[in-house]
Amino acid sequence: MTTALQHTDDRAELTALIAAATTELLRQWQRLITAQDLLLRTLERLRPGLGATTRIHGIVTDFNQQVGEFNRLARALAERWAAQDLPLAYRDGALRALRKAGADIALFRWTADHQAAITAITATFYTDLVARIQEAVRRAQAFARAAQEATREVTLGRNHSGINAARLAADHPLSTVVYRDSSRHPVKDWATSALTYQGVFTANHGAINTGILDLAAAWFQCVDGPECGFVNHPDTDHADGTIRSADDAAAYPLAHHGCRREWIPRPDLNGRRDLVSGDPL
Repeated sequence: MTTALQHTDDRAELTALIAAATTELLRQWQRLITAQDLLLRTLERLRPGLGATTRIHGIVTDFNQQVGEFNRLARALAERWAAQDLPLAYRDGALRALRKAGADIALFRWTADHQAAITAITATFYTDLVARIQEAVRRAQAFARAAQEATREVTLGRNHSGINAARLAADHPLSTVVYRDSSRHPVKDWATSALTYQGVFTANHGAINTGILDLAAAWFQCVDGPECGFVNHPDTDHADGTIRSADDAAAYPLAHHGCRREWIPRPDLNGRRDLVSGDPL
């Protein structure tokens, strides 16, 4: 999967930050997937009698323990991402903006305005991640209940053909996340897309806020993919190589997930009366 960061050599620190968080989130999610696979394999072999109920109870207990560990460790990751990593992404964007504007990087300080900005950003993104984690836990718990019900049907003799593990897996796919349009996507795709978006969005806001607060820049140069629209990807108002007002830059730090957009403060253009936001440079 190609991300925004693979196109920009000077974002190495941000790239590493996002990659590390994504890897750790996927590692914790693998707990659910592995535990589900183990439970499904046990269910496939389940037959009436021979202590079936006792055996499945132990496996379900182990599964629920793994769900609890996932919840604890994934939430800890979300907290660290919001409290440590995203502020680093913000600062990274701020310092790159100062360098590209030819300004002293020592201008950046964690002033009250910058602190307020990063607090608002991290609160939103932390809530988004925790909601996904909670959703995964609910789906895992629903799977455990379905597994227990299927076991009960077999042990009571109401199902002589055994448990259809493939059907259970299809009904409760813990290796996917469900989007708002009810479509399912692999966890890896979602995690890569979500954390990349959050990291780049935060870095771009660091760049824009630094340009406004520390350089008093009224204009910003937009660097983007050649076909990317300004408001969203298919927008016919192409973003790359244009000059944008500070307000427009702050309103659209990115256009979409996977966006390559970067912002360069242009305080040297302050006072120009012939500029219109969206003009090509």
